[in-house]
Amino acid sequence: MKTLLLLAASALALTACQRPATLKAKLECPPTEGSLTRVSAAADGQSCVYRESDGAQITLTRMPVKGDAVATLATLEAELKTLGGSPVASGADTAAAPGAAAEAARVVAEARADAKIDAAIDPAVDEAVEGRPRIQAKVDTETGEEHTQVDLPGLHIKAEGDKANVQVGPIHIKADGDSSTATIKMYRDVRMRGEALSREKRGLRATFIYAGDDLTGGYKYLGYEASGPKKGPIVVAVVKSTANSRHDDMYDDVKTLVRRNGGT
Repeated sequence: MKTLLLLAASALALTACQRPATLKAKLECPPTEGSLTRVSAAADGQSCVYRESDGAQITLTRMPVKGDAVATLATLEAELKTLGGSPVASGADTAAAPGAAAEAARVVAEARADAKIDAAIDPAVDEAVEGRPRIQAKVDTETGEEHTQVDLPGLHIKAEGDKANVQVGPIHIKADGDSSTATIKMYRDVRMRGEALSREKRGLRATFIYAGDDLTGGYKYLGYEASGPKKGPIVVAVVKSTANSRHDDMYDDVKTLVRRNGGT
């Protein structure tokens, strides 16, 4: 009986500690965050702007959700791609977008690390392949292009010539072989801070990167990091850079700002 009482008391104490995150009405924008330096902050506390050492601009904003969070972020993605402009075909022997491979590897690694905690990547076998891995490859006899499709649990790749689409769990990576441009997207349902024992994942984390040497808008790197409750408001850091840089040092600092304010 004593053991049961101790277990019950422990469970109650643990539950009491799991208090849902209370989001503040204003952003917390410290003067510096790692490699980022704050250059301005709105009086209403709904946005602030940071500058990275290589000149990248980061705008942190509390964004209301219109419809749902994914649709709201999709609108932002369209705006960023319009701002970046369409990639210009650069012919054969194109290089990868600046840091695109590294960015993709980082996003995948982070998602897999978090998956150990919140099961963000579903390990279940895709029903479309009926429990069996599927690998198909064929060559177009007219164009000579190779078409490859791979369907494995949690990993889907579709390649046509130099173009490729890769789906790894909640992560989508698209590369265009006619240019040095890559698009990386990730959406994940997560638990809000203080709700580790909850069955419901009320929060969202999202990453978007549109990068390339040959974007016509003058930018080399555009993207965002987002976090917050699905019902909103969500906290979004929009990154814009004209520098040919991988921005590795910046990412963790941006993520810290976003998740601290977004509550995930």
